Amino acid sequence: MAAQQKIFLVTYLFKIQIVKTMKDIKNINSSLKGKNVVITGASSGVGRAAAEAFASHGCNIVAVARGKKGIDDVVAYCRTLNVLAVGVYADVSIAEDVEKVVEEALAMGGKIDVWVNNAGVMASGKFEEIPLEIHHQLIKTNLFGYMHGAYHAIKIFKKQNEGILINNVSIGGFMPAPYSAVYSATKYGIKGMMECLQGEVSNRKHIHICNLYPQLQNSTGNLHSAKYSGFDVKIPFIASDPRETAAAMVDLAQHPKKDTFPDFRAGAITNTYKLFPKLIINSASAALRIKMKLNKNKEEDSGNILTNSKEPLRVYGNPPAKTTSNTGLAIFAGLGIGVALLLMGRKT
Repeated sequence: MAAQQKIFLVTYLFKIQIVKTMKDIKNINSSLKGKNVVITGASSGVGRAAAEAFASHGCNIVAVARGKKGIDDVVAYCRTLNVLAVGVYADVSIAEDVEKVVEEALAMGGKIDVWVNNAGVMASGKFEEIPLEIHHQLIKTNLFGYMHGAYHAIKIFKKQNEGILINNVSIGGFMPAPYSAVYSATKYGIKGMMECLQGEVSNRKHIHICNLYPQLQNSTGNLHSAKYSGFDVKIPFIASDPRETAAAMVDLAQHPKKDTFPDFRAGAITNTYKLFPKLIINSASAALRIKMKLNKNKEEDSGNILTNSKEPLRVYGNPPAKTTSNTGLAIFAGLGIGVALLLMGRKT
């Protein structure tokens, strides 16, 4: 009996050691320290939050944006965390600029481990009252920009036989933002393109394409967006924290998944739209028509569509308020505020 007990004890301890070793291996594999990460649209908003989040995990950062000041500030902050960081001033809508980003990134460490497609712009207003030049550039920045990033990232990942592409698509990939027709077209397009590419790399075990679907963000992206037809909507209380979205990006880099909603509200709002698509978009559009009619500010504002984003160049659009974990509020957000959120439809 004693011998059997000894055998049982030894076996038990051996199993514990195996489990511990497997956990250690998993932790090592999911560690991001020393990884080279490219982030587009990194001068403000979610992109800036992502650069800071990845840097805090020990990643080397290639921060990309059109404007010099915002990027210089991000790079300076990342370097205080004792990581390598470089800034590249580039317009992702221009193929040659993205090639420059690739060159700078490879020069820093010889490889790219994670590429985050994040740069995006938005224009709101009546479709026919927004200048065609704005529509065209919106497509170039959002759709072509993500295409350019994916084009080079996948090439590099296949040479390395590993790599993670993270796309900040937004729930706009599932549901339209009222009076933002071309913006909605780009988001639907990004989702379709990336889902196809997921199939193309499905035979590559260590290459991942991860699509993130956040809802409206309390970020400066909302302040920088183009506004026409008397369109003027403030960031509502229901907006999500861009740092939480950035944290979801970091989690995808550690544990890749094809599709992710970064918080409960994003998933709830999307599912609500799926249940009542025509009711929601028609009601939201009707309410916005009234709001635009009553809005006395009819000035046209091209925002950051054609020029670099201007101040404020920071993470938050509004100072962050204390959040609540109340489940009732979350459900209310998903079910009761679905239409209201669409009324506020802004860039995520």
